[in-house]
Amino acid sequence: MGLDYGTKRVGIALSDEAGALAFPETTLLNAGKLLERLSSLAKEKGVERIILGQSLDFKNKPNKLMKGIADLKMALESAGFTIVYEPEHMTSAAAARIQGKGDNIDASAAALILQSYLDKMKHSGSGNERVA
Repeated sequence: MGLDYGTKRVGIALSDEAGALAFPETTLLNAGKLLERLSSLAKEKGVERIILGQSLDFKNKPNKLMKGIADLKMALESAGFTIVYEPEHMTSAAAARIQGKGDNIDASAAALILQSYLDKMKHSGSGNERVA
C-alpha cells in the first residue's frame, strides 16, 4: 500500500498481486478515524508493508508536512504495520500532469510513490512479498 499524506487528504494506492504495478485506490479525508480506516483497508487487502511518501524540500531536508507524516508512521507502526519511507518529490504535480486535476489526484500521487518503491525493489532483487 502506498500513501501520499496531505493535511486535508491522504491518497492510497495498491499494487497488483505480483507486487509489480501500482494503481490508485482511493482518497481518505485526513480527519477523525483516518488510522482506523487505513488499518482496516490494509488488513482487508492483505498488505504486508506500507510505503509512505517522505516529503522533503529541494535541499533534501524535511518540510512542514514531515511532522504529520512521522506521526502517521508511528501510529501505523503501533498498529502492527511495517512502514517504509519513499521520497515523494513532486508526485502530486506529476500526477496532475499525467491525468489533469481531479478528485483522484492524491491516489494517483500515492501510486507514483508506490511504483517508485516497487521499481527499486525489482531492480535490487528484493521485495517479492506483497506490499499491497
